[in-house]
Amino acid sequence: MTLFTCWIVFPLVLAVLSLGCGLGVARLARTPIPQPLLLPLGFATIVVLSSFATLQSSLARFTLPAVLAAAAVGLATSLPRRLPRFDGWAAGVAAATFAVFAAPVVLSGEATFAGYIKLDDTSTFLALIDRSLEHGRSLAGLAPSSYEAALAFNLPFYPLGSLLPLGIGARLVGQDAAWVFQPYLAYLAALLGLVLYHLAGLVLASRPLRALAAVLGAQAALLYGYALWGGIKELAAAPLVALLAALAGSLLQRRRGFSALLPLAVAAAALVGVLSIGAAAWLVPVGAVALAATLRREGGRRLLVLAGLVAALVVPSLAVARLMLGEGVLGSLRNAEELGNLIAPLSVLQSAGVWPVGDFRVRPDDLVATYMLLALVVLAAAAGLAVAVSRRAWEIPLYATSALGAAAVFALLGSPWVEAKAFAIASPAVVFAAAVGAATLLGRGRLVEGAVALALIAAGVGWSNALAFREVNLAPRAQLAELEQIGKRFEGQGPALMTEYQPYGVRHFLRGLDAEGASELRRRPVFLEDGSTLSKGAFADLSAFRADALLPYRTLVLRRSPVERRPPDAFSLVWSGRFYDVWQRHGGAISGTARACAEPSILRPLPATGAISVAVPRSGRYDLWVGGSFRGELETFVDGRRVGSARHQLSHGGQYVQLTQVALEAGRHAVELRRRTSALRPGSGGRPWPLGPLALSPAGRCGGIPS
Repeated sequence: MTLFTCWIVFPLVLAVLSLGCGLGVARLARTPIPQPLLLPLGFATIVVLSSFATLQSSLARFTLPAVLAAAAVGLATSLPRRLPRFDGWAAGVAAATFAVFAAPVVLSGEATFAGYIKLDDTSTFLALIDRSLEHGRSLAGLAPSSYEAALAFNLPFYPLGSLLPLGIGARLVGQDAAWVFQPYLAYLAALLGLVLYHLAGLVLASRPLRALAAVLGAQAALLYGYALWGGIKELAAAPLVALLAALAGSLLQRRRGFSALLPLAVAAAALVGVLSIGAAAWLVPVGAVALAATLRREGGRRLLVLAGLVAALVVPSLAVARLMLGEGVLGSLRNAEELGNLIAPLSVLQSAGVWPVGDFRVRPDDLVATYMLLALVVLAAAAGLAVAVSRRAWEIPLYATSALGAAAVFALLGSPWVEAKAFAIASPAVVFAAAVGAATLLGRGRLVEGAVALALIAAGVGWSNALAFREVNLAPRAQLAELEQIGKRFEGQGPALMTEYQPYGVRHFLRGLDAEGASELRRRPVFLEDGSTLSKGAFADLSAFRADALLPYRTLVLRRSPVERRPPDAFSLVWSGRFYDVWQRHGGAISGTARACAEPSILRPLPATGAISVAVPRSGRYDLWVGGSFRGELETFVDGRRVGSARHQLSHGGQYVQLTQVALEAGRHAVELRRRTSALRPGSGGRPWPLGPLALSPAGRCGGIPS
């Protein structure tokens, strides 16, 4: 039911909200909005409304009611006479695009999210959502914790436009934002597909060809890669950039009243809400078109109306931008050495939407085929833009100009990290124009050339995304759900400490315990025996910490491990799960250090292939563990007999994964681990991580409850 709620109910709820808000703006503007643009426009409206509501902490709690009211009014004033005629092809585009972006998670069978251990930004996004919907940008009343530290670093200046609709939808369906994070990204991609479907209709008469061009454009490889990396701002900005072009282009073609400028102003304000001051680069071409159209038809009066509308709607974003400049963040965004989590600056060729490799940060193995496909995409895109110009479909070249122009600006002035984001936002414009160019050949009767070109473009995009699908890093749902359970059960019983690097625990799920991570953002130093502290992402056994470093903490949330030691005597085990033990102080003073468990574990290095011989000292039940991370399925065999398996378990350094529990007789046993991969299972490909050592420990050692 969780999977159904997250992947079916949640996007439908967002679609209803977006439809209602889009209809409301159309009614206020007294102008017809093409059906495919209603949901993207409604999404932009939600961004603007929620940005205003969260600007003041006293108003933040009204964010959800305000959006619900706006959607209800829009639907009520438009039903049933004013609802647009249903376009099945447009709905098919949205569904197909959503399915493509959903596949890497849905086919895993779990409601989880992608990008785990590649980039921990998603944990910060979740923290921002948790706080902003109730308290806006205020930090008042927060106790010292990693959650508070992460918010203090980001909340004052970070643009919330891409995050707030996610939080609103999560609350309406009663799910934690972590479990609907990936469905939200897929929903944003579907919005992009709808805008592209509308744009394709300006030059393509065939609805199936429009749909094909839209679906291909929406899944440009770099944008798809960012979706599997948690790129929420990139996925939110992409449909808004296309929407701006679709709305602005119409200013050149028909005369409307001043109120018709409202949809364009809302879309512009939403983009600023998502990208903050960086949106300026994307808005320049659109602004030039609006300037030319208004001056030609209405003189400066209409231009002042548009400028006034945009200025009024971007008040929250301008306030945040002022703080960003004051914090000196802009300087880091222009730092040529700032790679973020990139390995090296991305190639400008990646903005063409084809890049057949599992991790977009590296170059493809088959460069010859890649360059041939890229050349085809660029030539077809040029042809598509030429056709659009010849047919006076100005929205398409405006979209391309806005997307590629902004990408060029950031390539020249921004850091490699920011440049990569701009390439991702721009990449759908190139693939879309290429698909339109190839589809035009079919419309002109050149069936072979058009079919071959479309097939090759689709093959390049599909090849790229299939490789990304196979290398996706899926978050361990069961482990994080256990942290969610701990956070609810022990809320208010903090402060708490985690000794592993687990940002999703301390920044989100355990926020009610005022949790801190020993190697995370924190307010209290957690000293090791040598007087130092752990660097970010590092791990140390509990015995490595000074006893007085544990003094401030009432609760310890410790990852179960065959090598972890017991806390000092002042702590008692109060809860145990498959992945975590919870220990709490019972009032005594902390003396001594962490203690060894009564039964030592058996540790053996893993050979590259084959079985390993393990001597079991006495008969009984044993937990079998392996250090490291693995994609796909890992099967466990003891004496040639399959005793269990685990799938797709990713962990930060120093952690163990419990594979199974097995009854063993005293004596020697052959233990073997075998990897199983499938091209149809997400996260089954890519270079495997090193595994080991193998560990056997008596079931439930250190007081844990046997699994």
